[in-house]
Amino acid sequence: MKLADRIAGIELSPTFRINAAARALAARGVDVLDFSVGEPDFPTPPAAKQAGKAAIDGDVTKYTANEGTAELRAAIVAKLARDNGLTYDPECVLASPGAKSSLFCAVMALFGPGDEVLVPAPYWVSYPEQIRLSGATPVIVPARERNGFKVTARELEARCTPRSRGLILNYPSNPTGACYDAEELKAIAEVARRLDLTIIADEIYEKLLFDGRTFASIASVSPDAFARTVVVNGVSKTFAMTGWRLGYAAGPKAIVGAMAKLQSHTTSHPASISQVAAAAALNESEPDVRRMAARFAERREVVVGGIAGLPGITLVPPAGAFYVYPNVSGLFGRRVGGRIVSSGQDVAEALLEAARIAVVPGEAFGTAEHVRLSFACSMTQIREGLARMKAALA
Repeated sequence: MKLADRIAGIELSPTFRINAAARALAARGVDVLDFSVGEPDFPTPPAAKQAGKAAIDGDVTKYTANEGTAELRAAIVAKLARDNGLTYDPECVLASPGAKSSLFCAVMALFGPGDEVLVPAPYWVSYPEQIRLSGATPVIVPARERNGFKVTARELEARCTPRSRGLILNYPSNPTGACYDAEELKAIAEVARRLDLTIIADEIYEKLLFDGRTFASIASVSPDAFARTVVVNGVSKTFAMTGWRLGYAAGPKAIVGAMAKLQSHTTSHPASISQVAAAAALNESEPDVRRMAARFAERREVVVGGIAGLPGITLVPPAGAFYVYPNVSGLFGRRVGGRIVSSGQDVAEALLEAARIAVVPGEAFGTAEHVRLSFACSMTQIREGLARMKAALA
């Protein structure tokens, strides 16, 4: 049986593959500490849970509008105005089964064969794959570690060609935690204006910032940026609702309408129960978000401090999100556990074998000198994981 050529050009999500390997070891009784998947360990906020239960009891279990219910889209519109200073009509909003689905619909609606799309690296694993599925070509723009893993407007412009059509910008970043300030975003938006690039802004980690930083959406920095940006967000990370599968996008009506058309022939709308719960989360759960963000800040301090004392490893502290992306190239040529390591992949495999710690190699995100650890887990697991790493690297 011959598969479609488009499938041969993509890989299974590395994070889910590594998580599956960790789960398989755990099922065999192996004590594995999993730092691979970005999934908050907090419970879903009470208001969202209660709304979901009430929706089930009230038989809110039928099809909804393809774009999402009016109530949910109103909650999204209110959130974007309140938090980001962005004013949208409900017709410019699309609710999807997860932010990943929103991103996929945006990429498929905007790009095609012959197009090039700029992707700063390190990047989230699905951006290049989704672009390839559209028939377009991802153009990887390295973000320098010495610049806090942020690309500059000049670096983006230098990689543009007459075929450049778009830019995917994720901040705070998965995997590095890098975040852009308003002035940096203005410079990037100006490049997009001059070269006529459409921006897909993945802002899923916007509420998780450290050291007193404030978040600015690139869509808010100028009228032109607003007119050429698709903002993507969701409830998975902010509200610890990964399993509810609810994301959303907002942007120019023509683009969002095209995304909705595509969604109508693929996933249809998000689950009706999830839409009710998400509206409650957006409208009522901001205090829960602040409490979770404070806990993540505490964990970040422990992780950053613990990794700073490990031999052969350096780290740019994350500005946001709940990941660290240490540089492990100082270990290359050394023995870790039972093997000599020469890449992030080697280090990840060695840590799984020698320390029973699951991390994601940097190759999944476009670099070979790093590994990613998520600290969206308990402080107990974090401390034990750091102790195991220290013993494995001693």
